[in-house]
Amino acid sequence: MSVSMAFSLQGFEDWAVIWLPIIFMGLIAVMLVYMLRFMPRTKPQEIKPQSSDSISWDDVAGVEEAKDELREVVEFLRDPKRFKQLGAKVPKGILLHGPPGTGKTLLAKAVAHESNAQFFAQSASSFVEMFAGLGAARIRRLFRIARKQAPAIVFIDELDAVGATRGNDISGEKDQTLNQLLVELDGFGGGDDLVVIAASNLLDKLDPALLRPGRFDRQIFVSPPDLKGRQQILRVHSKNKPLAEDVDLELISRQTSGLTGADLANLCNEAAIFAGRDRRHSLLTKDFQAALERVVAGMQSRRVITDHEKRLVAYHEAGHALCSELLPSVEKVHRISIIPRGRALGYTLNLPEEDRYLKTKGELMDYLVVLLGGRVTEHLVFGQITTGASDDLKKVHEISRSMVTDYGMGTELQSKQLPAEDYSMADATRRQIDEEQQAIADHAHRRALRLVSAHRPLLEAFARTLLEDEVLEREGIERLVAEHEGIQPSRRRLEPLSGTGAERPRMAAAEGIEPAAGG
Repeated sequence: MSVSMAFSLQGFEDWAVIWLPIIFMGLIAVMLVYMLRFMPRTKPQEIKPQSSDSISWDDVAGVEEAKDELREVVEFLRDPKRFKQLGAKVPKGILLHGPPGTGKTLLAKAVAHESNAQFFAQSASSFVEMFAGLGAARIRRLFRIARKQAPAIVFIDELDAVGATRGNDISGEKDQTLNQLLVELDGFGGGDDLVVIAASNLLDKLDPALLRPGRFDRQIFVSPPDLKGRQQILRVHSKNKPLAEDVDLELISRQTSGLTGADLANLCNEAAIFAGRDRRHSLLTKDFQAALERVVAGMQSRRVITDHEKRLVAYHEAGHALCSELLPSVEKVHRISIIPRGRALGYTLNLPEEDRYLKTKGELMDYLVVLLGGRVTEHLVFGQITTGASDDLKKVHEISRSMVTDYGMGTELQSKQLPAEDYSMADATRRQIDEEQQAIADHAHRRALRLVSAHRPLLEAFARTLLEDEVLEREGIERLVAEHEGIQPSRRRLEPLSGTGAERPRMAAAEGIEPAAGG
């Protein structure tokens, strides 16, 4: 009995020694196959020159400077022999950078269509994976496919997802992926007829090795459109929409200073939705006005507020509007509303009459007065302050801080920038920054208090009209100002200054107003 048991035990041990390692390796192989089956797979988006998804120059408006820069690349890809005879080489890489929604992706697609080249697009985020080496392999595959279809354009969107400065990634996978991208950018010669176009909103975070000549030879800033550009964009996005005769695209473009091409496309779409909701066959001016209000201020809310809160909101917004109307350097009020929209219980919509690129210290101080006008009015009329000015106070803090630390607009600190991340800054300097910032905010508060107190009848007229009609348009605002102040509306103020960017419509909002004790 014991002999047979020992024999069977010995046989099991022999079997285990031979087969258990094989079974273990088989399980590992099954797990690897299972992981590979469910590993995320991404393919570059391919757009052929004559496909329905192709974009022409006519479809891209408001970025004429960037189009002029890219036309040279189009000419090279169309007729490379003409340039090669002169010893010229096609730019290896073009980096489009600028605010979101300005048309960087559309520009890349237009270059591919106009040059009759294949277009391969892939987001840089698809190169970043938890599996070691997978991102680098995807980059190699992308360039291999593109070279087979040359002449071709490789478009990498959101380059900062993989192109950030090396050395900050713990795993090293992003650095390895970026290294492979750098090798691919160096690896093809002038005869490949392959151009890499990348887009990024964060140019300052990109690795310096990416930005050197020989990789991304050209860096093109795509800025928000100016007045003429906005008008062209509105024409592009409204050409397939039936517009009524009263629709003035030039007027709409003047009211949308600072909006990007994506914002304007959304504006036209929202206007079409408003017209369809009313079962009309054409778009009216009021559709565009309602769409602008929705894009800038948010969707109308159905929340119900008490009569006391309604009076608080009306006087709060009346304070903003009064300061805006009486200060000459501030954009005039386009609409005042105490109808809740988004998170705001009411808002005052200021639309610039022209593109402005630079701001003086006096203009920023006037804007601080406008922001504090609502808070001052609450205290003056009701003897208490509420939580409704939280967004206004946040903007006051940001602007006054920037005036001291970024723009050198303090009384003592005027000759240098003082970035917040500078840890070598002395405590005395930080204390001086806080004191100058507080002095700017306090000065704006005193000006707002004097302004509202001196023009109380106009304030009461604004608030009374808002409580009766809930919305006060530009015509009504001008009428009330003329009645109480004798000021006729000015058609034009300062001439625009040259610069590098336009500003968006401003909205002073009363958020989450609740009665609160204060003094």
